Amino acid sequence: MKNQSKFPILFLQPVLKQMVWGGSRLRTDFGYESEADNLGECWGIAAHPNGDCAIKNEEFSDMTLSKLWKERPEFFGAYGTEQFPLLIKIIDAKSDLSIQVHPDDAYAQKNENGSFGKMECWYIIDCPENAVLVAGHNAGTAEELEGMVHDEKWDDLIRKIPIQKGDFIQIDPGTVHAITAGCLILETQQNSDITYRLYDYGRMVDGKPRELHIKQSLDVIQVPAKAAKDSVIKTGGLPENKMNELISCQYYTVYKLNVSEKCQISHYGSFLNMSVLEGSGTVDGIAVKKGDHFIIPANYGKIEMEGELEIIASDAK
Repeated sequence: MKNQSKFPILFLQPVLKQMVWGGSRLRTDFGYESEADNLGECWGIAAHPNGDCAIKNEEFSDMTLSKLWKERPEFFGAYGTEQFPLLIKIIDAKSDLSIQVHPDDAYAQKNENGSFGKMECWYIIDCPENAVLVAGHNAGTAEELEGMVHDEKWDDLIRKIPIQKGDFIQIDPGTVHAITAGCLILETQQNSDITYRLYDYGRMVDGKPRELHIKQSLDVIQVPAKAAKDSVIKTGGLPENKMNELISCQYYTVYKLNVSEKCQISHYGSFLNMSVLEGSGTVDGIAVKKGDHFIIPANYGKIEMEGELEIIASDAK
């Protein structure tokens, strides 16, 4: 049985962001159109004031994702929130990102004009040999944390963890973190653009250092940090043609799907975000390729997939 939904699969036009630390792989590896050599982020599925994806489907071509969310809620399962809940990015870090931390909902709503907080997770699309990420810190108490920050003992404070291509990492609010040079990452996160910079390597932009947020960072950093051994999930060797759950938290569930030749998945309940990271094929007869981002409507039913595809998918809680 094919699609039981009266709504089509929704294809999105990504929003591209230039960043001081960005590179060229979003253009060269994924084929996104831009002349810039400092593309840092592709917002592949986004309905945020700072980046709102246009709908590619002809019948919705005059709409953005945020407009469709508000005007056609039945497409998404009458989810019930004013704002689309998630934001899906591909990040190309040519150089190190700042050492940063995100607030939770309670802190953001009180201090950031009612914004969501930011829980996020990373799938490592590619990284250099012997790569590390910043995830966590080494301070035992809030007093020790504050002292190390104010004394700028960054090498002592920051905890680095080894990573490989295909690793998956959950970054809870309050976690000190940073993506490092050479990493290409798919990020699934709450629909928020709130970031507190703790340290930025003294980088200058237009002759000035970028703003730091020391007070806010100290307010929200979790002390002590979560154990490093709890941070990384290995995804190699997962079964093909199956939605393999990587994480399920209060905001989202994230899956990895490797399509080989043919598969069928059933989807009922909430809408499902999908990003193609490798390969090409079809989804219910529609051609898809590396770099495509699309949304399966709520209660879509059975989905026929063919080809060779590596997909990271997510649904919202």
